[in-house]
Amino acid sequence: MRTKAPAGLKRWVKGTSSVPTSHPRGMGTQGEEETMSPLKERWIQLEPWDEWNRELAALIRPADWKPPVPAFRYNLVVIGAGTAGLVTAAGAAGLGAKVALVERHLLGGDCLNVGCVPSKAIIAASRAAASVRKAHRFGIHVRQGARVDFSQVMERMRRLRASIASNDCAQRFADLGVDIFFGNARFVDSETVDVDGTRLRFHKAVIATGARAAVPPIPGLNRVPHLTHETLFSLTELPKRFGIIGAGPIGCEMAQAFARLGSKVFVVEAAHGILPREDSDASAVVLKAMEADGVELLCCGRDLVLEPGKGGSVRMHVHTHGRATRVAVDRLLVAVGRAPNLEGLDLERVGVDATPKGVVVDDGLRTTNPRIYAAGDVCSPYQFTHAADFMARIVIQNALFWGRAKASALTIPWCTYTDPEIAHVGLYEKEARHQGIPVQTLTLPLSEVDRAVLEDCAEGLVRVHVRKGSDRILGATIVASNAGDLIGELSLAMTHRIGLKGLAAAIHPYPTVGEALRKVGDLYNRSRITPSIKRLLTKIMAWRLWKPM
Repeated sequence: MRTKAPAGLKRWVKGTSSVPTSHPRGMGTQGEEETMSPLKERWIQLEPWDEWNRELAALIRPADWKPPVPAFRYNLVVIGAGTAGLVTAAGAAGLGAKVALVERHLLGGDCLNVGCVPSKAIIAASRAAASVRKAHRFGIHVRQGARVDFSQVMERMRRLRASIASNDCAQRFADLGVDIFFGNARFVDSETVDVDGTRLRFHKAVIATGARAAVPPIPGLNRVPHLTHETLFSLTELPKRFGIIGAGPIGCEMAQAFARLGSKVFVVEAAHGILPREDSDASAVVLKAMEADGVELLCCGRDLVLEPGKGGSVRMHVHTHGRATRVAVDRLLVAVGRAPNLEGLDLERVGVDATPKGVVVDDGLRTTNPRIYAAGDVCSPYQFTHAADFMARIVIQNALFWGRAKASALTIPWCTYTDPEIAHVGLYEKEARHQGIPVQTLTLPLSEVDRAVLEDCAEGLVRVHVRKGSDRILGATIVASNAGDLIGELSLAMTHRIGLKGLAAAIHPYPTVGEALRKVGDLYNRSRITPSIKRLLTKIMAWRLWKPM
């Protein structure tokens, strides 16, 4: 059993990062450019170095790991051991392929180490605190109220993250038959990858190097201490005043969570409102909930400038809704944008095209080099763990078995884990109309769902878009405390072409919030009863009253 951490990992794991060369919309000062290197060192923190981070490191980057003797040739060499890389490697090895997996940093990628897993642990703690504070609504009176011990919240997160890491650990994948190599990979030619001097020959290769936080050149940002999601989860003290730049999913999730844990949170967003990609009615419900938790939104933010303050604090200067606003915060989180991890791969040597958004792939996830594929955040606009999982399955089919699976055939739902959650799948109404698709939209407020009312979570909605004249589901948005669980049923319906009539015909238990999906089906059925049909049915019913028995 390997229990040591590698030398130097006690505090940091070294990597690289690039800095975008343009300002995010509204965040820069016109005509001002900060000179920053396109390639700079970055570090992923594993702090504090307690028993849980030591356990994590021992699983996903063992100190005494001995790389195997390379095979003469591999069916598949996978570069990157996040979700896409791990699923590709395990799936291919399970089907009899000889597989090598190369990882520069930590097995598990962003999701395990600095993404989904730690963030949802913190969100769970914040929901518990919020439940205590609103217990009086149910007639439950807590004398002392909610006292948050932030250090225990973070320790719990590290403990649970370490327990989950066994799913992604090096020994598990070695036992599956995968040859694991830690180091920096680069392409030598179209059949060879070099890993710090070790040559791996391949029949096919997969680029699954993922993406990272993109730190925009906001004036003054290089002069102030700031966090990204890669360093946020090493905090051990709760910031009294917490600034967040960006009101996308990460910014909103962490804003609400830290506000519920006791921080005074200020969110700066260039657009109006929050979650600009989402349905405006849906995001408005979430914004109302966030503001009720104490989050202050500085939206329509322009000309943001950052300055160092006293004692390591940060002063934010921004114009919001036509007025100048100055806010001082103890810690600052930058949650704006992502950038693909492409540095050092020597893609040009093997004719693999890439843009600032990632590797260029066709619908079968093949790059411009027919022997090299890509999967996950490094090539996908859908930067979700579950999307990377299913892209990896496509790569296995197409790279190893002459498959013709297409990424465009995937029905990909997503969820932002605020409270209430906001989940979506398929097209938005505006997208359907832009594509010239006639659309009918049906909306059910959660206030019409008994269980939501009883649970005191009736602020929300289920909105489904169908092709006009049919019950075929084009897309849907759900705002509910468990929207991420509910959206799966609509994703299933879309994948297997089950229309709203099918949902209406499926019996859902009462009382549940999931019953809302059946109710939307009922809405569709009722919408088919036009005034003329209603008049005809009324006449038929009246005739039956007078008809002899």
